[in-house]
Amino acid sequence: MAAQKGSAMLLKVDISGTATTVAGLRSTSITMNDEAVDVTTKDSSGLRQLLGGGGVQSFTASGSGVFTDQPSEAAVRTAFDAQRTAGTFTDFDIIVPAFGTFAGPMMIASIEYAGEYNGEITYSISLESAGTFTFTAA
Repeated sequence: MAAQKGSAMLLKVDISGTATTVAGLRSTSITMNDEAVDVTTKDSSGLRQLLGGGGVQSFTASGSGVFTDQPSEAAVRTAFDAQRTAGTFTDFDIIVPAFGTFAGPMMIASIEYAGEYNGEITYSISLESAGTFTFTAA
């Protein structure tokens, strides 16, 4: 994969069936994890053995940027409220240019707003996978 511009990595939220870029983000990151399950015994000759496919897989995403109060930001706040009150999760897409798109339901783990007296209001968001994720190659 060739070098890509960081601004091309996008976080999108589902608004009425349309994937819409979350406005104002300056940075976006993703982390994919596969928990190791250790099945080492005394018969393992001192070498660790892991159970293939035995761990919990997780996908996290985060982003931070400038608060713009666009409809996509309102959708994120609405999704946060829906998961808190109704236990429902919203679909997000994470686009990595020249690589592909990850898509699936996410729990909004946190939203933070901050502002200095001589600066702009910023926000950050942390997301945790809440179900099956798909990957579509670019």
